[in-house]
Amino acid sequence: MILAPQLILELAVLGLCTGYVAGLLGIGGGMLLGPFITIILSARGVPADLAVKMSIATSMATIIFTSISSVRAHHQRGAVRWNIVKGLAPGIVLGSMVGSIGVFSVLKGTTLALIFAGFISFSATQMILGKAPKAGSQMPGLAGLLGAGSVIGLVSGLVGAGGGFVSVPFMVAHNVLIINAVATSAALGFPIALANAAGYAFSGKGVAGLPAWSLGYIWLPALAVVASCSVLTAPWGAKMAHSMPVARLKRVFAAVLYALAAYMLWKGLLG
Repeated sequence: MILAPQLILELAVLGLCTGYVAGLLGIGGGMLLGPFITIILSARGVPADLAVKMSIATSMATIIFTSISSVRAHHQRGAVRWNIVKGLAPGIVLGSMVGSIGVFSVLKGTTLALIFAGFISFSATQMILGKAPKAGSQMPGLAGLLGAGSVIGLVSGLVGAGGGFVSVPFMVAHNVLIINAVATSAALGFPIALANAAGYAFSGKGVAGLPAWSLGYIWLPALAVVASCSVLTAPWGAKMAHSMPVARLKRVFAAVLYALAAYMLWKGLLG
């Protein structure tokens, strides 16, 4: 795979920044990657509808790799609730497949851009408010976990995110400690990303206008460079989180998310 030096540089900077922010603020990189990969693809002549779909799919695929190091760190501290992971995983796979193979392939990329804009606007607002849901009942039974997992997998697949902004509030609301909810959400990122990425690769087969080095809707150059660079800076970001005013940084980052939401809203309305 031979890439232009400028493209490699753009993707490398994006990966380094995404990894650092993910480690610093404890969020997935999909909210950052989606808009910026859309910009990169659009600048290379990919139509807006297809660029949005490929950016979401590629963002999700990178989570396969970044989640592994995150899960290892949380597991070493005994924070992952593996019983919850096992309960939610089947529903997550089901919801991811329905989303990535069914709904994702049917919806226009511009419609997905509007959904993405709404999702990251909501996420940014949650970061500013900093409100955690109140604990209520215990975790539901098998049927309840299957349903919850399906919703998490479906929503994640439509916006290319790891699902933390859905799964963490769900677990906290069911009496799971926030530190365990965050760690467990990181572990859930792997099945979410794997199932959705497989669906994107399948549903995007044979789509007209795909750029070179595409596996369905997944753009392999971005996946390779971004994933390689983000794993380098994520540990640095996590380390810096202990010595920086993270609450203030979250407010600044929320402002960035609003700007990215405005861009994706513009791309959606453009179509």
